Amino acid sequence: MLRPPAVAGRFYPNDPEELTAVVREYAKPSQAVRPVKACLVPHAGYRYSGHVAGAVFSRIALPTRLIILGVRHFPRGNAIATVSSGAWATPLGNVPIDETLASALQKECPLLCEDPVAHSTEHSLEVQLPFLQVLSPRFAFVPVALGTVRFDDLATVGEALARVLAANREVLLLTTSDLNHYENDATTRLKDKKAIDQLLAVNPRGLYDVCGNENISMCGLGPAVAMLTALRGLDANQATLVRYATSADVSGDTASVVGYAGLIFS
Repeated sequence: MLRPPAVAGRFYPNDPEELTAVVREYAKPSQAVRPVKACLVPHAGYRYSGHVAGAVFSRIALPTRLIILGVRHFPRGNAIATVSSGAWATPLGNVPIDETLASALQKECPLLCEDPVAHSTEHSLEVQLPFLQVLSPRFAFVPVALGTVRFDDLATVGEALARVLAANREVLLLTTSDLNHYENDATTRLKDKKAIDQLLAVNPRGLYDVCGNENISMCGLGPAVAMLTALRGLDANQATLVRYATSADVSGDTASVVGYAGLIFS
């Protein structure tokens, strides 16, 4: 099955040449790349968060196999969903699903359901693909959408990811989330720092609790908790904040913003 692009022309350019140029501009190398276990990048329109995602991708030695953990923003399909065969299309061409890796993950995680409906209109995973197509053209991936915020379920997914990643050390766990939504810039920056502190501590329970207790509307809380759980299982405890921004940095509107962070984990 070929999944067509859902947000090309809205979240990122539809023209292949323009899209390639935009990705290269956002992901200009600033230092030597290095292999990492995982990363967290935002998924807003490139105009707002592309520079944050690009800063992360420009520092990573990108492998040819990835698992991408995204959000299920809309209540369609299963809450813990993957697609294990076929390809996803963007204006830059088709990206194949890594069927072997998808099968291994489904074997380790019975909660993970085969469900293309959950992915059909979801943008959080899709907007990562053009970056990867430009910077690491011959890659394959496994898409995972998490619509649940039940901690036990997220921990189960994370533990399964740790087992798969331990057996496939060349695989990058790419996780996507935006941070606090639609409060003023000052409030968002304060709330985001509390979430980022837990991400830097590689503390899944701490992140889950602080977002709940402080009303931090981090849309990818589920993927981030699963990622941190996996990293704990791999004894990967080194985290670096690469870049932080809010939408106000681009729009100038400080009354209602969204926060974006880019981090790498090794």
